[in-house]
Amino acid sequence: MPDQPPTRQQLDDQLSQRFIALDPAGYFLIRIDRQAQELVAEHYGNGIDGRGLATDPETGEVLSCRGGGPPRQPLAVFRGRTAKQVGIALTEGPSPHPLSCLDHALYLGRELQRAQACLEQGLEYVQD
Repeated sequence: MPDQPPTRQQLDDQLSQRFIALDPAGYFLIRIDRQAQELVAEHYGNGIDGRGLATDPETGEVLSCRGGGPPRQPLAVFRGRTAKQVGIALTEGPSPHPLSCLDHALYLGRELQRAQACLEQGLEYVQD
């Protein structure tokens, strides 16, 4: 019996395990504002240390994915009713653009689409 190709979920899970170089332009936290019926993408700056880890640009401390420490303030906040509207603001809005890596832009596009689907369907959105 021939090997079965991986399911879409298995393929995505495998691809999620690859090494990802961080975008030196910073990172985004995406959320839904249900009251305004909008997607929100908050842009934060970061440094990158010799190990490839994100660091606080002011203190040089490694940033934790689990939070902790004082809350950071976003450098910019992008809002829109659709993933396309927010994506265009990120890539075609006034310079400088807050993205410097194509893989980061693709990731944000996928996440914004997921967030939009959750907004439309009344589901909880958790950024991947």
